[in-house]
Amino acid sequence: MIEYHVSSTTGRCCVTGRELSEGEEYFSVLFDRQEGLVRQDFCSEAWTGPPPGAYCHWKARMAAQAPPKRLWVDNEALINLFLRLAEETNPARMAFRFVLALILMRKRILKYEETLADESGERWRMTLVTDKSVHQVVNPQMDEQKIRQVTAELSAILHGDPGSRLENGSSASAPYGGADRSAADGAPDA
Repeated sequence: MIEYHVSSTTGRCCVTGRELSEGEEYFSVLFDRQEGLVRQDFCSEAWTGPPPGAYCHWKARMAAQAPPKRLWVDNEALINLFLRLAEETNPARMAFRFVLALILMRKRILKYEETLADESGERWRMTLVTDKSVHQVVNPQMDEQKIRQVTAELSAILHGDPGSRLENGSSASAPYGGADRSAADGAPDA
């Protein structure tokens, strides 16, 4: 079976250069070129029919952009959570802190400096940009599945999903970095 790779819309008319609006109808054309199928999008005003050499064409509508998910917590709260989890020895919370550090790095709040390794494992030395304080984050050496799981838990907390539960069964909406202290101490959940 032959696979064809067609790029998604550029969101811009190839004739006028105008950006296509949400909900606007437009036309897409594919050309069969040496490098493969090449797509061009045309706004309705610039459409005069399929251009010569067109392989195929269709009419489409620009999708409505989903509003970005609003974070339930701000950067200050993320930093506070990161700092509060510094002394944790629970593997689930150490993994949680590691993924949180990756998020803070992406937001340019935390800066990676170097990797430190010894018999106890690998730690990343990082600097908090806001106050230049230095922190170490244990790299829990998670596989892809574990990273996805921890990222999903963290995402549920950051987006305010009150029903989400952490790996250890504690509530994501509970205080102390999304983990209920009673659950952490082995006490039953209320």
